Amino acid sequence: MTLLITGGTGTLGRPTVDALRAAGVEPRILSRRPGSAHAIADLQSGVGLPEALAGVETVLHLATNRRSDARATQRLLQAARAAGVQHLVYLSIVGVDAVPLGYYRAKLACEHLVAESGVPFTILRATQFHDFVGGFFSAQRRLPRLITLDVPFQPISTAAVAERLVSLVTAAPVHGRVDDLGGPEVLPMAELARQWVRARGASTEAAERRVVEWHLPGALAAAYRAGLHTTGQPGPGIRFADWAATRDGQ
Repeated sequence: MTLLITGGTGTLGRPTVDALRAAGVEPRILSRRPGSAHAIADLQSGVGLPEALAGVETVLHLATNRRSDARATQRLLQAARAAGVQHLVYLSIVGVDAVPLGYYRAKLACEHLVAESGVPFTILRATQFHDFVGGFFSAQRRLPRLITLDVPFQPISTAAVAERLVSLVTAAPVHGRVDDLGGPEVLPMAELARQWVRARGASTEAAERRVVEWHLPGALAAAYRAGLHTTGQPGPGIRFADWAATRDGQ
């Protein structure tokens, strides 16, 4: 199989490239910068895409940009169709059709572009990565209190998502969505924050004192409180607490 991966140097892309190689697939990594196994191209302008896609059978589209996802995806799809790509796997987010967030609406628009492109496709929606939740907490590490919202999350490890993506790119296209993928636990954000603080060495009592939970009004917060961004069932991978314990000093 000849496979091109977009976003292959990102948070999910790196473990996915490793998982592909472990499965015997040596991917081309779409990038604007030179590097090992890199195919130089620009998703925004389309420059270099025909050359990057030459001879490619499968595309794994992980690249994302909050301001121009749809444009980049459309460029990729046009080039993939012209190149005769036989399967495109697109990673989306659980709840993009239910949570009224601008970024989610952009991801949903990309799903529609993929479905209407004429390229055989598979769409996987995943919940937020451990890295995303941990990054929210890490950004507040110098504050005396850790601010959270009164909403649940179902974080998942990038390794678990990467494993699922490998299984999809090595299978036939489903011409639709496969089952959503979420982490092993759905927990209140405040509890995830306490786990994060304890993983930094604080006592249970100190973690309880440091975490502050805010109630936000509005439709967006209500959608999150309703769990519309979760799958409703436990999924694979390590728990957030176990992942946080590996992130010393962050």
